[in-house]
Amino acid sequence: MKKYVLDARTATNHFPGIGRYVSSLAGEVGALLAANERLLILYDGSRPSRWPLPGPAGRVELHNAPVSPFGLGQQRTIPRLLKKLEADVYHSPYYLMPYRPGVPTVVTIYDFIPQLFPQYVSGRARLLFRLTTRLALRAAAQVITISEATRQDLLRLYPVDPQQAHTIPLAADSRFRPQTEQETGRVRRRYDLPEDYVLYFGINKPHKNLVQLVEAWSLVIRHVPHPPALVIAGAWDERYPQVKERVGELKIEEAVRFLGPLPEADVPGLYAGALAFVFPSLYEGFGLPVVEAMACGTPVVCARASSLPEVGGEAVALVDGTRPDSIAEALVELINNPAARAVLQAAGQEQAAQFSWRQTAAKTLALYRKLAG
Repeated sequence: MKKYVLDARTATNHFPGIGRYVSSLAGEVGALLAANERLLILYDGSRPSRWPLPGPAGRVELHNAPVSPFGLGQQRTIPRLLKKLEADVYHSPYYLMPYRPGVPTVVTIYDFIPQLFPQYVSGRARLLFRLTTRLALRAAAQVITISEATRQDLLRLYPVDPQQAHTIPLAADSRFRPQTEQETGRVRRRYDLPEDYVLYFGINKPHKNLVQLVEAWSLVIRHVPHPPALVIAGAWDERYPQVKERVGELKIEEAVRFLGPLPEADVPGLYAGALAFVFPSLYEGFGLPVVEAMACGTPVVCARASSLPEVGGEAVALVDGTRPDSIAEALVELINNPAARAVLQAAGQEQAAQFSWRQTAAKTLALYRKLAG
């Protein structure tokens, strides 16, 4: 019997993004397991409701590991648990992990923002990131990166054997697909949105480049007779008020709507109802919102940066994210040109279909099997 342990402790209560990754991966890996294989999911606290036991009955198990993924105690507790469970492979989806797990190990790396954008984090955070990432990479027999761009960053920043680094991309959940007029109308009414709007969905951290976006929007509204609204939605970090401040300085408050975080059930309708989706981020480990928007049939404008050209391919309008005029030019073209929107809409749905959680799970399971021998 081969036993593969997926450590979901950071996903259970701490990081929603990692939670989505782990739950999607677990469900699809569980469905692919052979009769002589088991997937064991470690979690801390109460059983996560997002994870029903996936796959064939009895092939996926949940195991409570009540030790913090951020504390030193896991350095002893988790290796002991892995030995007790007779694990053949251990997969940590985060670089904070037991660094001597005692079994062949896979680690997933998402991005290198603390190193590549040091101005956005404290010196202590940068030091801890480099130290713990180095320890995680030393412990890992195989490393998963979520894009080829991130894999190249990994190989440039750390002494990792290229044969041990594997690009396994993410995918949009199945709920991200073209929506009915009834659904887009429901979302529009719920948030009192106009018929036409351009959407940004994501957090407001500095590398997301939202100051440049609102500067670009101040140019857009000068060149469009009846401009749509710019809607900025998603998690909001109060440490970064610069975007709202810049909107005030530009005196475009009536042209920009801030929605903040939304229930997950409303997000597909918000994407699908938009005239276009704009994502000017300067760095992404993958850029999942781009795939989600494309899957919903929404034309996408995004920065020509890091993984975004790789993810969007020829199905997006690429811009120089450091230049508001470049962002504005692409948006004006899409707003004024329904034919251009239709082209990107069709191409985007085809591009999004290239990514699937089943494919992600199959490639990940192949690594487990390779390590288990």
